[in-house]
Amino acid sequence: MEVMNFLNEITSRYPRAISFGPGRPYEGLFEVERIGEYLDAYKRHLVEELGRTPDEVRTLLFQYGRTNGQIHELVARTLRNDEGIDADPESLVVTVGCQEAMFITLRALFGAPSDVLLVASPCYIGITGAARLLDIETAYVPEGSDGVDPDALRRTLAELRAAGKRPRALYVVPDFANPTGTCMTLDARERLLELAEAEDLLLLEDNPYGFFTRTGQVLPTLKALDSTGKVVYFGSFAKTCFPGARVGYVVADQPVRAADGTQRLLADELSKVKSMTTVNTPALSQAVIGGMLVANDCRLRDANKPAADFYRTNMTVLLDCLDRMLPPGRREAAGISWNAPDGGFFLTMTLPVPADNELLERSARDHGVIWTPMSYFHPDDGGSHQIRLSLSYLTPEQVAEGARRLVGLLERSPT
Repeated sequence: MEVMNFLNEITSRYPRAISFGPGRPYEGLFEVERIGEYLDAYKRHLVEELGRTPDEVRTLLFQYGRTNGQIHELVARTLRNDEGIDADPESLVVTVGCQEAMFITLRALFGAPSDVLLVASPCYIGITGAARLLDIETAYVPEGSDGVDPDALRRTLAELRAAGKRPRALYVVPDFANPTGTCMTLDARERLLELAEAEDLLLLEDNPYGFFTRTGQVLPTLKALDSTGKVVYFGSFAKTCFPGARVGYVVADQPVRAADGTQRLLADELSKVKSMTTVNTPALSQAVIGGMLVANDCRLRDANKPAADFYRTNMTVLLDCLDRMLPPGRREAAGISWNAPDGGFFLTMTLPVPADNELLERSARDHGVIWTPMSYFHPDDGGSHQIRLSLSYLTPEQVAEGARRLVGLLERSPT
């Protein structure tokens, strides 16, 4: 919370600075008039495909709705088309953004004081923040170039169990992770699934950036590869549709035994938790997202091609500018390096000086460029000399100018 407050404060005090901070989608991709078109498309779907009467349509749009969601069948169809995930619609819970999906899943899965959530380090702060609010213990596993280090994961699991703890699940973002931009190879995904099965560990897979590949290569999700029911899948329409709708979902098809001895889906347990938190996901938000799915024949990957092209251009511009202004010999001598992600919104840069709040303040004030310290994402005090650059919210021209200003900061920073 303090981290986000500081970033917001910096942004408000230096409004003319170019900000590589927010991981928001680019607003130039949105068209306001399309909202009404999507709502109309969903109403037609209700009447023409589902045979709903005008009174039923009114109820579906204006009233409290089904706790698990109204557009679950459309989401399941989209997952099948886009990701090859064959999910029973009844195994889906449509949520208020992906953040609620994380929260209710953690609340349902973690009940005993000995239960532990594992996360990569560095890690998206939304999951660690949710765990903190729920008083869930977290353990951290280093992330390498292929994602979570499997050997470190095995050691961590053994150490936790030796201490009387129960490692319950591992949160992972295989495609272009926030904050690093790391993408797991196919081999790494298969090895992680094998390890999860051998260690009886659930994998909480989050996939907000999978459509936005820079190379054109599309790898299967863990959920699509999962044959033993070890993956709970989080999805969001924030990046692939628009964040203002605040609609996400979770696929939780694992069988669980209820208190009365009957076997149910994990999704049913999540629904119980959701009913006591947000009651249901707003019907109008679901209607607009449902209309977008219907209008695009439940194929969002194709519909997101313009967005993917835009983010690909931004990543290419940023990498080209950095390479040109800081060629290999020069950057190596200065102790500066960065990765070249195959997609997504984020790039990680290593500096020769501490990337702390003091440097960020000077960067915004004197050079007109804002970034995010990677230490914000390291629960284990790492990342002290690294920054995250987010390129999703800027035009290519702003990306190029922001890179120029950033290099100006680095040239004037003492080593």
